[in-house]
Amino acid sequence: SKKQAEKAVHQKKEQSKTKCRKARRRHINLVAEFNHRQRKNIWLETHIWHAKRFHMVKKWGYCLGNSPTEKSYRACYRAMTKHCLLQDISYYCCLELKGKEDELLKQLARICSIDAGLTFQEASCLSGRFEGSLNLYRADRYPEDMLGPVTFIWKPRDGSENRQLWIWVHPALKQDILRELKAIFQCSEPEEICITEPITTSIQEEEQVEVVTSLGNKRKKEDKEGEKAVPVKKIIGDGTRDQFQSYSWIAQTTGIAISDKSMEILRYRLIGPLSHSVLTETLKAASVQTV
Repeated sequence: SKKQAEKAVHQKKEQSKTKCRKARRRHINLVAEFNHRQRKNIWLETHIWHAKRFHMVKKWGYCLGNSPTEKSYRACYRAMTKHCLLQDISYYCCLELKGKEDELLKQLARICSIDAGLTFQEASCLSGRFEGSLNLYRADRYPEDMLGPVTFIWKPRDGSENRQLWIWVHPALKQDILRELKAIFQCSEPEEICITEPITTSIQEEEQVEVVTSLGNKRKKEDKEGEKAVPVKKIIGDGTRDQFQSYSWIAQTTGIAISDKSMEILRYRLIGPLSHSVLTETLKAASVQTV
């Protein structure tokens, strides 16, 4: 028993040597580990910040911050009423439509109704000045078969008859709404297929981690060579779309194109009276040079 105890202590020491903090915290090791942990639930770009301060929940294919671990409700309320509160809502899905304005409006009119309020043809929204919100229905089925609420933004006109529209939908509604859009515009042909390299299997990832750990004891020069020798693949896709599925479709008859831009565009919500001043202080207008 004494020998077994000594053996256990010795094994523990060996393990702690190979898994020292420096080796564990090396960037290449972290990316491989993070990718492995995102297999079922995708992380937002603010995930690490939220994971340290929030109780996380797994919903709609994402890992999201649900409630704060500290008593920060008063601080949040104060920020909303007097200052500025920022929320990461990048898990909302963005569906992009491109094509002739007349064709877009003709078919979009089938999935909404003037009787329910705003439509895609509202003048202030169509110009691109304002974001609109409405409820979508299955084609020609209003007031039955509601799909759900969406918000939309038209890209301002550039003199061409072609327009670009972004429709923002909740991830729980995305598949149904995307299916309906593809049906009304007859977009069946994949325009682009995601042909990214597959995510490494768990065995390969384990091998990567082992290689990185063993490299941790070597000198810096060898360490840098080791980094190049162990490639880490980035996760492509989002919680509502498989990485090998098509993400863009085109209609052969009208040329209308639908693209799934989910997780390719970050979205933040600013709440509070100082939101505008925060934005103006943060964002600077680019100087456009016309030749």
